[in-house]
Amino acid sequence: MTEQTLDRVARYERRFNTLFAAYFDSLGATLDVPSFSRFTPECLELLRDLSLRGGKRMRVVLLHEAARLVTDEPAAGLDAAALSVELLQTHGLVHDDLIDDSATRRGGPTTYYAYRERFPRHPRAALGLTVLAGDLALALSLRVLLDAGLPVEVRQAMVEVQTRAAADTFVGQIVDLERDFTSAVPDDEVLHDVADHKSARYSVLAPLQLGLLAAGEQPAAHEKELRRYARLVGICGQLRDDYLDLFGDASAMGKPTGTDIREGRRSYTVARLLSAVSGAERAVVEEALGNPACTPETVAAVREIGERRGVADRMRADMREHAEQARLVAEGWRPRWREEAVAFFESLPRWSVERAG
Repeated sequence: MTEQTLDRVARYERRFNTLFAAYFDSLGATLDVPSFSRFTPECLELLRDLSLRGGKRMRVVLLHEAARLVTDEPAAGLDAAALSVELLQTHGLVHDDLIDDSATRRGGPTTYYAYRERFPRHPRAALGLTVLAGDLALALSLRVLLDAGLPVEVRQAMVEVQTRAAADTFVGQIVDLERDFTSAVPDDEVLHDVADHKSARYSVLAPLQLGLLAAGEQPAAHEKELRRYARLVGICGQLRDDYLDLFGDASAMGKPTGTDIREGRRSYTVARLLSAVSGAERAVVEEALGNPACTPETVAAVREIGERRGVADRMRADMREHAEQARLVAEGWRPRWREEAVAFFESLPRWSVERAG
């Protein structure tokens, strides 16, 4: 991406972070909470902390750039839509960390572990409050659209986009868990469908649709190509995440590698590993797979096997192939939408798999 584009992306992030903080500040006055409740303000503070703690805000960037496909003028509704997509993301983080029993997120405690520390003698309360915190974030992501000062038909269309995105994501979470309950190695179509439902539809497709709606465009007229672009970009992102989990630089990422191996997840990388090895090498991989006590040395041995058997090379090639397919979809938008904005969506897939952070 050009320096000008990256500067614009950074401005979106800075502006939104200020907006998000102000939104949470306003909830004390706008959310109907019984005066005696102490748990509700604590819940909101945990959601605020998680939401503002970090994140690249790429969904917000996609939202704004989608509006720029239609117009370079400020589009009403973008702020509400941005809050909605990031509140839905907060919901997902809270529940993901509960499902994965994760202790940290973005350099701080997860909501679940914060509640476990708050209620060490009441594990069911900690569990229940974590679920409810995630549910509250989901409800707020829809309410912020309903409260937006937009024409009723635009509000309804935006709520429909987010409701469908949320439902698709829940299905994605279910099939993601289901995928790891089979001894068979999942094929690419299974892995692609999981990536599409679990992340692409709410992280790429919904921001595209919301941005177009805010700019006065009807995304339904372009449904097929928007879905294809989002699916391809989502697959790129999941391929990259799975690749880095085994072949990435732990010091650069700030977290250990081998998580998918230890948890027995049938990720893209693990599926390709299992399809590429046999004999003694397969025994090493299978012994490590699903073993929480798997040592860094064993992970390094699995990584070496993957590199020797061409798994790392294949993963990089798959990322480039899907990025190029997504670029070609976006290229087809040039006759219809603003060329400068289309160029962003052409460059995004390759940038997303090659960026350093």
